[in-house]
Amino acid sequence: MEEPQEVEPSEDWEHKELYDRIKSAIFALPSRYDSDINIEGLDAEDLFSLNSVLAATIEDNVVETLNEMRSVWDPDDEYADCSFIRQAQTFPDVLFVRHKEAGIAEPIMGIELKGWYLISKEKEPSFRFKITPDACAPQDLAVLFPWALDNVLSGEPELYEPYVTSAKRASRYVDYYWQVLRSTSLDTTINRPNNAEPYPDPKSDKIQDIPAEDSDNYGRLARSGIMDEYKERMWNKELAGIRVEEWISFLKNSGDDTQMKIGDF
Repeated sequence: MEEPQEVEPSEDWEHKELYDRIKSAIFALPSRYDSDINIEGLDAEDLFSLNSVLAATIEDNVVETLNEMRSVWDPDDEYADCSFIRQAQTFPDVLFVRHKEAGIAEPIMGIELKGWYLISKEKEPSFRFKITPDACAPQDLAVLFPWALDNVLSGEPELYEPYVTSAKRASRYVDYYWQVLRSTSLDTTINRPNNAEPYPDPKSDKIQDIPAEDSDNYGRLARSGIMDEYKERMWNKELAGIRVEEWISFLKNSGDDTQMKIGDF
């Protein structure tokens, strides 16, 4: 098995220019992002416990911001009947759709969108990707948005440079790591669902790969090696003049001995 390479829709796909503009909009989004969330007066430990709730809200805000950036991805109003919508508990969790009569939404492309709290104690993003490659269309993306509060331990969320790759490559890379890169004596067989295809209907169709053994550790995209260079760049990013990696170390070591309030800095 060779290292999976990037996948893109063909140049003659009717929405290729739109796809390119949406990718540009994703990279430009941090400069446009605005949130009404404001965190003050919490212990740092409490902030960690709120991480999943905050991440979900931030992901919703990202979808709203993408829709507000219509002039970037649809400058000529060719897609006036289209928008980004969030869908829960299925892949991809964001769809770009054309709205038709009788409430029908026709998918054009999808984005699996996740947030990454940069100074979380886990350090690595917890993005799991178990979707089988055949369920990923060439135009589908896997997008990770790192974020932190603008005063590091208080204030409003800020987004930083996203990690963007094709969903199909992400799926293949998980398997590449599982079967080629890691050292293990376990069975590395991966069982794939039959007849998987993009944007399944009904949504209950099985589209996840299942490893023969050690399923709890399967699908961790950040451990696969696909984003190693990107992770290092984010860990070396400075927040309030201190590297992200140093913030993580400090918060890990502070523990219960330090009742550090958000707003003390």
